[in-house]
Amino acid sequence: MRVYVDTSVLLRVVLGEPRRLRAWSRIRHASSSELIRVECLRTLDRARLAGELADDEVAERRESVDELLASFDTITLDRRILRSAAEPLPTTLGTPDAIHLASARALRMRVPELRFATHDDALAIAARAVGFTVMR
Repeated sequence: MRVYVDTSVLLRVVLGEPRRLRAWSRIRHASSSELIRVECLRTLDRARLAGELADDEVAERRESVDELLASFDTITLDRRILRSAAEPLPTTLGTPDAIHLASARALRMRVPELRFATHDDALAIAARAVGFTVMR
Protein backbone atom coordinates (compact mmCIF):
# COMPACT_ATOMS: atom_id res chain seq x y z
CA MET A 1 0.00 0.00 0.00
CA ARG A 2 1.37 3.44 -1.01
CA VAL A 3 0.55 6.12 1.55
CA TYR A 4 1.41 9.78 2.03
CA VAL A 5 1.98 10.17 5.78
CA ASP A 6 1.58 13.54 7.47
CA THR A 7 3.35 14.59 10.67
CA SER A 8 0.46 13.79 13.00
CA VAL A 9 0.62 10.11 12.04
CA LEU A 10 4.37 9.78 12.56
CA LEU A 11 4.29 11.68 15.86
CA ARG A 12 1.67 9.37 17.35
CA VAL A 13 3.91 6.41 16.54
CA VAL A 14 7.11 8.06 17.81
CA LEU A 15 5.48 9.34 21.01
CA GLY A 16 3.58 6.11 21.65
CA GLU A 17 0.30 7.99 21.77
CA PRO A 18 -3.07 6.22 21.73
CA ARG A 19 -5.22 5.85 18.61
CA ARG A 20 -2.33 5.56 16.21
CA LEU A 21 -3.13 4.77 12.60
CA ARG A 22 -4.73 1.30 12.46
CA ALA A 23 -3.11 0.52 9.11
CA TRP A 24 0.40 1.63 10.21
CA SER A 25 1.86 -1.88 10.06
CA ARG A 26 0.39 -2.48 6.58
CA ILE A 27 2.06 0.52 4.94
CA ARG A 28 4.69 -0.83 2.57
CA HIS A 29 5.67 2.42 0.85
CA ALA A 30 5.43 5.58 2.97
CA SER A 31 6.05 9.02 1.53
CA SER A 32 6.00 12.50 2.97
CA SER A 33 7.27 16.00 2.44
CA GLU A 34 10.70 16.75 3.85
CA LEU A 35 8.73 19.11 6.10
CA ILE A 36 7.79 16.10 8.27
CA ARG A 37 11.23 15.89 9.88
CA VAL A 38 11.23 19.59 10.79
CA GLU A 39 7.74 19.38 12.28
CA CYS A 40 8.54 16.25 14.27
CA LEU A 41 11.77 17.60 15.71
CA ARG A 42 10.23 20.99 16.55
CA THR A 43 7.42 19.18 18.39
CA LEU A 44 9.93 17.14 20.39
CA ASP A 45 11.89 20.26 21.28
CA ARG A 46 8.73 22.08 22.41
CA ALA A 47 7.84 19.09 24.59
CA ARG A 48 11.33 19.19 26.13
CA LEU A 49 11.08 22.92 26.83
CA ALA A 50 7.63 22.46 28.38
CA GLY A 51 9.03 19.77 30.68
CA GLU A 52 6.93 17.05 29.05
CA LEU A 53 9.95 15.05 27.85
CA ALA A 54 13.30 14.55 29.55
CA ASP A 55 16.50 14.96 27.55
CA ASP A 56 17.05 11.20 27.25
CA GLU A 57 13.48 10.73 26.00
CA VAL A 58 13.99 13.45 23.40
CA ALA A 59 17.17 11.74 22.20
CA GLU A 60 15.33 8.41 21.89
CA ARG A 61 12.40 9.98 20.06
CA ARG A 62 14.72 11.86 17.68
CA GLU A 63 16.41 8.55 16.85
CA SER A 64 13.00 7.01 16.20
CA VAL A 65 12.05 9.84 13.85
CA ASP A 66 15.27 9.41 11.89
CA GLU A 67 14.96 5.60 11.78
CA LEU A 68 11.38 5.69 10.56
CA LEU A 69 12.01 8.44 8.02
CA ALA A 70 14.95 6.49 6.58
CA SER A 71 12.38 4.14 5.05
CA PHE A 72 10.20 6.96 3.66
CA ASP A 73 10.34 8.38 0.17
CA THR A 74 10.82 12.07 0.89
CA ILE A 75 9.38 14.73 -1.38
CA THR A 76 11.63 17.74 -1.81
CA LEU A 77 10.15 21.15 -1.11
CA ASP A 78 10.67 22.91 -4.40
CA ARG A 79 9.12 25.93 -6.08
CA ARG A 80 6.44 23.82 -7.74
CA ILE A 81 5.27 22.40 -4.39
CA LEU A 82 5.37 25.80 -2.69
CA ARG A 83 3.44 27.44 -5.55
CA SER A 84 0.82 24.71 -5.36
CA ALA A 85 0.53 25.13 -1.57
CA ALA A 86 -0.07 28.87 -2.07
CA GLU A 87 -2.98 28.33 -4.47
CA PRO A 88 -6.59 28.50 -3.24
CA LEU A 89 -7.79 25.25 -1.68
CA PRO A 90 -11.30 23.84 -1.34
CA THR A 91 -11.05 24.09 2.47
CA THR A 92 -9.17 26.20 5.01
CA LEU A 93 -5.65 24.99 5.86
CA GLY A 94 -2.60 26.46 7.54
CA THR A 95 0.73 26.63 5.75
CA PRO A 96 2.31 23.31 6.88
CA ASP A 97 -0.86 21.36 6.03
CA ALA A 98 -1.13 23.09 2.64
CA ILE A 99 2.47 22.04 1.95
CA HIS A 100 1.68 18.44 2.91
CA LEU A 101 -1.36 18.42 0.64
CA ALA A 102 0.56 19.97 -2.26
CA SER A 103 3.35 17.42 -1.80
CA ALA A 104 0.87 14.53 -1.83
CA ARG A 105 -0.87 15.89 -4.91
CA ALA A 106 2.44 16.13 -6.75
CA LEU A 107 3.29 12.53 -5.85
CA ARG A 108 -0.17 11.33 -6.88
CA MET A 109 0.67 12.35 -10.46
CA ARG A 110 3.18 9.45 -10.48
CA VAL A 111 1.31 7.19 -8.02
CA PRO A 112 -2.43 7.39 -8.81
CA GLU A 113 -3.36 4.85 -6.10
CA LEU A 114 -1.71 6.96 -3.38
CA ARG A 115 -3.66 7.21 -0.12
CA PHE A 116 -3.38 10.00 2.45
CA ALA A 117 -2.89 9.31 6.18
CA THR A 118 -3.55 11.99 8.79
CA HIS A 119 -5.07 12.47 12.23
CA ASP A 120 -5.75 16.15 11.52
CA ASP A 121 -9.45 16.81 10.86
CA ALA A 122 -9.00 19.85 8.59
CA LEU A 123 -6.29 18.16 6.54
CA ALA A 124 -8.42 15.02 6.18
CA ILE A 125 -11.31 17.08 4.83
CA ALA A 126 -9.03 18.92 2.39
CA ALA A 127 -7.44 15.67 1.21
CA ARG A 128 -10.88 14.13 0.62
CA ALA A 129 -11.98 17.28 -1.20
CA VAL A 130 -9.18 16.84 -3.75
CA GLY A 131 -9.91 13.14 -4.26
CA PHE A 132 -7.71 11.23 -1.84
CA THR A 133 -8.78 8.14 0.05
CA VAL A 134 -8.01 9.22 3.63
CA MET A 135 -6.76 6.86 6.30
CA ARG A 136 -7.23 7.89 9.95
